[in-house]
Amino acid sequence: MKFVDEYRDIKTVKALAEKIKSAVTQNWTIMEICGGQTHSIMKYRLQDFLPKEITLVHGPGCPVCVTPLEVIDKAHFIARQENVIMASFGDMLRVPGSDTDLLKIKAEGGDVRIVYSPLDAVNIAEKNPDKKVVFLAVGFETTAPANAMSVVEAKRRNLTNFSILSSHVLVPPAMHAILSSQRSLIQGFLAAGHVCTVMGYEEYIPIAEKYKTPIVITGFEPVDILKGILACVEQLENGEYFVENEYKRMVKKEGNIPAQNTMFEIFEITDRNWRGIGEIQKSGFKIKEKYSDFDAETLFDLEGLSKDEPKVCIAGEIMQGLKKPFECPAFGKECNPENPLGSPMVSSEGACAAYYRYNR
Repeated sequence: MKFVDEYRDIKTVKALAEKIKSAVTQNWTIMEICGGQTHSIMKYRLQDFLPKEITLVHGPGCPVCVTPLEVIDKAHFIARQENVIMASFGDMLRVPGSDTDLLKIKAEGGDVRIVYSPLDAVNIAEKNPDKKVVFLAVGFETTAPANAMSVVEAKRRNLTNFSILSSHVLVPPAMHAILSSQRSLIQGFLAAGHVCTVMGYEEYIPIAEKYKTPIVITGFEPVDILKGILACVEQLENGEYFVENEYKRMVKKEGNIPAQNTMFEIFEITDRNWRGIGEIQKSGFKIKEKYSDFDAETLFDLEGLSKDEPKVCIAGEIMQGLKKPFECPAFGKECNPENPLGSPMVSSEGACAAYYRYNR
């Protein structure tokens, strides 16, 4: 198949659904890691095509959703400083901090700008030498190379007024954390195709072996996802557990080596706090010491800014596959896209936003 409409073809979808029904003999719970996959599942109502034995639960693969409250509060603090331009992707502007969001700070007069690439923020810094330009750099391994490149480019241009506030997280440690929990319900994974495009999938092999859990790499269209579910079910039914690549048109085992080299030139692995989940060891990136001049954490006094998250929000349980969004007492009531209590209701990849939009 070459064209996107082929990956949405209803006949192919129904044929794959029939194969899944023929293959399954018992109940299985499968987690799709990526929020983009969650939105496709909800948008195309793929659960309706599946037999009742298959339960899909939603993982923490939404970078906006897992960005911790402390980082959001730090971004808000920086954005309120004089002579500062805060650059961010649009989906971060509505993410709630302890008491506000970037959109409200912009309305109050803060210089908050939406960009479509971290290099846009570098260009803003070059055009505004009298301002400190900070790019809010969040994401998984997918966006880390581009954010690292912004530092490389700023250094090449000798810009001293550009920095990034980094909150990068990594998928494999999160999978370890989910599977090692005594509360885990997960029996198989659909891995995020775009992350594996950058990183490859060698890191997933020991996870599948350690936890005896099949991991199938797949894309984001209906046919992609159903092929991934079929492959996962076949492994589960046969008592097998290995990493299977069902996204061959994009993913190689070794990943994108030049992108990885750029990423590891700027970043090093660190422990990272995940919003609603807590700290996961060696699950994120921080800027290396030799590039500290581009690290907003070292350029601003950011200690002691954060408060506790709203107790009514169960985003952490949703992102671990323990509950569905509609099980949250605030869902669609005091928590909605206009007044979000948690970031999964804001992000274009958030599970709560997907349920609110497609499955109320």
